[in-house]
Amino acid sequence: MKVIAKAGLSVPKEGKPRQYVTDSQAVDVPESAYYMRRVAEGDLVRQDVPIEATETPAAAEPADDPALATDAGAKKSAKGV
Repeated sequence: MKVIAKAGLSVPKEGKPRQYVTDSQAVDVPESAYYMRRVAEGDLVRQDVPIEATETPAAAEPADDPALATDAGAKKSAKGV
C-alpha cells in the first residue's frame, strides 16, 4: 500500500527506526499490522485508496409506508403504560 505521513509528522519505518515516512513523498509499504495501526491512528494516510471508497454513504430516505411511521403514544398504550 502507498502511504504518506500526516502533515508535520515523521513516522519510523517498520524494522528501520532511523528511516522515516515523511509528509513530503508517499512510499510503498507492506500491509503489516504496524502500518495498518499507524493508518488507523491517523499518523499515516493511505494514498492508494480512492476517495470515494473512504466516504461514508449518505443515509437513505425514509420510506413513505405509513406502517413504518408509528406513534410513540400508540406503543405506550399497547404496552399498558
